[in-house]
Amino acid sequence: MAKPIVAIVGRPNVGKSTLFNTLAGERIAIVEDTPGVTRDRIYADANWLNYQFTLIDTGGIEPESKDIILSQMRQQAQIAIDTADVIIFITDVKQGVTDADDKVADMLRRCHKPVVLVVNKVDNYEKYQSDVYEFYNLGMGDPIAISASQRIGLGDMLDLVVNKFPKQDLNEEEDLRPKVAIIGKPNTGKSSLINKLCGQERAIVSDIAGTTRDAIDTVVKFNKTEYVFIDTAGLRRKSKIKEELERYSIIRAVSAVERADAVIIMIDAISGITEQDAKIAGIAHERGKGIIVAINKWDAIEKDNKTIKKYTEDVRRVLSFMPYAEIMFISALTGQRLNKIYATIDTVIENNAMRIPTGVLNEILAEAVSMQQPPSDKGRRLKIFYMTQVGVKPPTFVIFVNSKKLMHFSYVRYLENRIRDAFTFTGTSLKFIIRERKED
Repeated sequence: MAKPIVAIVGRPNVGKSTLFNTLAGERIAIVEDTPGVTRDRIYADANWLNYQFTLIDTGGIEPESKDIILSQMRQQAQIAIDTADVIIFITDVKQGVTDADDKVADMLRRCHKPVVLVVNKVDNYEKYQSDVYEFYNLGMGDPIAISASQRIGLGDMLDLVVNKFPKQDLNEEEDLRPKVAIIGKPNTGKSSLINKLCGQERAIVSDIAGTTRDAIDTVVKFNKTEYVFIDTAGLRRKSKIKEELERYSIIRAVSAVERADAVIIMIDAISGITEQDAKIAGIAHERGKGIIVAINKWDAIEKDNKTIKKYTEDVRRVLSFMPYAEIMFISALTGQRLNKIYATIDTVIENNAMRIPTGVLNEILAEAVSMQQPPSDKGRRLKIFYMTQVGVKPPTFVIFVNSKKLMHFSYVRYLENRIRDAFTFTGTSLKFIIRERKED
């Protein structure tokens, strides 16, 4: 089951980024006292009482603003609201209920999603108690008093949030069909790929970036196997600011990737790979999904005998954090090489869920250690006792050693390469956990 998504929304300068940083455990969003400073929507993984969820920080909503940046932020917040399972509506006790709060509340009522109303900056409850009661006027239920900066009241707030998560039906059969998210910048051909694979115009295809309005599931049958393709949305309406437009794809990608077994990252061959592509790819990488990089519109590129090599080098350079990714050169328009996409999806999903017996792992480990001695420091050498696989999706290994400090990341990378030599693990990341154990 995909992790629930929690969006923090509210007008500018009420403490959304402060709350986000506190819950995410690190300073990710920029926090300043200038309304509208959180330009980029930012997401992070968080947990509470064994519940894992994805947290979204949104730009402030100014419902009536004609300022172009604030209107862009309003659209971003709307996408977050549409995508979220639960919404934290944050207000400011020191400013009281404002007209903008009323308009945000009205916006939230129309979305028919569970909302937790939070009154921030309540550093002293006795002092502000009567001011908190004022927020009942918003008609959004009981206001929860918190101080994001002082970490006051967050437990009560999170108890309410996780209580509103969608309930899993234990009698419902798990959907075992391969689920493939297609993500990428607007106008890279995501919808065109879906249409070509299913042989009919299921998704709207247009040259206007962002014509896909919502994440759409399309079931395609190939060789008696059903595949669920999750197309991700771009924009609700055209944007005048290209940079802002590219940011919209991030949150859609997060929710689609959460549900997927494998992810196809679409790159536009004409414009080439960019840092924005790397940001989007990073979402799938961080979540340990099987990854295919599809260079689309390959039919429109003038080629010589070095073109594929050059493009591959560019992709590997920009996506240097995921050298394991499988790269394909396709054309969603003409269908070039699309017949190979299913076999690649099957391979990547299989590798992402592969288990290696402990005995085999330790044979690889013993051979690797004999070929290259573990590092040492000040006369003390790293000893590796054994390795075992503890999880899949992605394959996760625990290595027991005498000293974690001596286990340099370069030696972990060396061991990873030896495992890949034996089992390839094409298209999937490998995760390593180093545990210290006393010597006998």
